[in-house]
Amino acid sequence: MPCFLLTFAAIMDKRGTNNIKIRNKRATFEYFLVETLTAGIVLTGTEIKSIRGGKASLADSYCSFKGNELFVVGMHIAEYAQGTYNNHDPKRDRKLLLTARELRKLKNKVQEKGFTIVPVTLFINDKGLAKLDIALARGKHYYDKRESLKTKDSKRELERMERY
Repeated sequence: MPCFLLTFAAIMDKRGTNNIKIRNKRATFEYFLVETLTAGIVLTGTEIKSIRGGKASLADSYCSFKGNELFVVGMHIAEYAQGTYNNHDPKRDRKLLLTARELRKLKNKVQEKGFTIVPVTLFINDKGLAKLDIALARGKHYYDKRESLKTKDSKRELERMERY
């Protein structure tokens, strides 16, 4: 019995130290993020193993409604190396898990002109479950992008000056 408890504690420690965070850097460059939510994702076994290995990309992904359900489209999760015939399709649409109230709120906002839903961060929480931070976003204009590049460069210069 004590051996079982030790093994279980070791598994829990292993899950707690999992630092997988896959970011969508393009989302903050292309959009103003108005509001963020954390959603669960419906995944298969080989998909979660690939995510734990850090083999996912949010670069060209977005979220869309199909009926009353929200799906993430275009998120690439690489095939699992040890997966056989059970491997998944890397670019399939994946259902997001949110409450009905959150879904209604997002659907009403998306119907307004200029709003979209973009995935920002994919991570593994302390329970070992994959979660996706999504944001209600409004697109930036070209001059807004130039302004964000200027502020980023000035921050970098200030940090460089402080080091020396």
